[in-house]
Amino acid sequence: MTNLFDDLMFRGLIHQQTDEEGLKELLEKEKISLYSGFDPTADSLHIGHLLPILVLRRFQLAGHRPIALVGGATGLIGDPSGKKAERTLNNQDIVEEWSEKIKHQLSRFLDFERNENAAVMANNYDWIGQMNVIEFLRDIGKNFGINYMLAKDTVSSRIETGISYTEFSYMILQSLDFLNLYKNNQCRLQIGGSDQWGNITSGLELIRKSEENAKAFGLTIPLVTKADGTKFGKTEGGAVWLDKEKTSAYEFYQFWINTDDRDIVKYLKYFTFLSKEEIEELAEKTETAPEKREAQKRLAEEMTCLVHGREAYEQAVNISKALFSGDIKQLTAEEVKVGFKGVPSLELEQTAELSLVDVLVQTKLSPSKRQAREDITNGAVYINGERRTDISAILSSEDRIEGQFTVLRRGKKKYFLLTYK
Repeated sequence: MTNLFDDLMFRGLIHQQTDEEGLKELLEKEKISLYSGFDPTADSLHIGHLLPILVLRRFQLAGHRPIALVGGATGLIGDPSGKKAERTLNNQDIVEEWSEKIKHQLSRFLDFERNENAAVMANNYDWIGQMNVIEFLRDIGKNFGINYMLAKDTVSSRIETGISYTEFSYMILQSLDFLNLYKNNQCRLQIGGSDQWGNITSGLELIRKSEENAKAFGLTIPLVTKADGTKFGKTEGGAVWLDKEKTSAYEFYQFWINTDDRDIVKYLKYFTFLSKEEIEELAEKTETAPEKREAQKRLAEEMTCLVHGREAYEQAVNISKALFSGDIKQLTAEEVKVGFKGVPSLELEQTAELSLVDVLVQTKLSPSKRQAREDITNGAVYINGERRTDISAILSSEDRIEGQFTVLRRGKKKYFLLTYK
């Protein structure tokens, strides 16, 4: 079996660590508890959160106990890490609602029912929310010097643009999390993104000052970048979310299948649980036959199955094949709904029977009736993937997929969706 630390190194998942030799020795001798925190800044996690989640999962599969910490308290404050301006503060009821949703998402990736090393779900509101201001300032705040805090990148990068005391205090609260989990859950390691280095080392400093003979560790994961310079996890539609209602399984699949050849091996190492041998084989195929995109197909399969399940993956593949071949008729109504999300649409009555020419003009696929007739005659118009060349054609119920949708296409890429109520 591959050594966990060696596997993390092979995958490039270690950016910084506080004590490499000490951590390696600890992992070889003991089964430890470790944690990573997730602040509820939205009602869903996105794929930028996947890397720390999957590192927790790797530790659990190696026999260690992961603690998934939801920041019910720190989510009310706002982490200045990586931010150029102050965050908007959310109401407590919103943060509580988002916290519950994030807990549910985290439970899909970590095993909370194992006998020996079941994952632990925690919420830092349980201890931070109970503290009064005097207790916080006397027992915790006194351990942090202003100069020490100002030297941290998360603070120093914001000095010119401005930082409130609220966000300034964030690192103290996160340090308190590490101390609390160290004392009550025997947590010896905190992991996080590379922007969390200052917060993690602050937590280690608080533990050192608070506990005799304490030995804890910090490890950061690299920032995920794209070779073309665009931001990882962003598409034209915005962030790629883990909630299927915000990002469908088809959109999620498409994000991974479109991975640049220059990024594919890195992403296979980062995000999948494929072996070193499997990854090296896919890397070779990318070099010798890049047009087959076998590595991208495998990455998209692994990630879509992991996040959305096998059935959703198969549906995404079916939609992709249909759109590529133009055989729209073979799709179900649900697949049409997913595959054409975001496409311009028009709702019609069930009894509607319109001429194809009128529909092309009404949907603005063609600017005029004259142009619509030309487009039809020239073979540029398709209904559910089938070319129509009859200018007198009428759209009837037979042109609807499961009675709900008609997919119009003009040219190669201009789509419009008719829906029926």
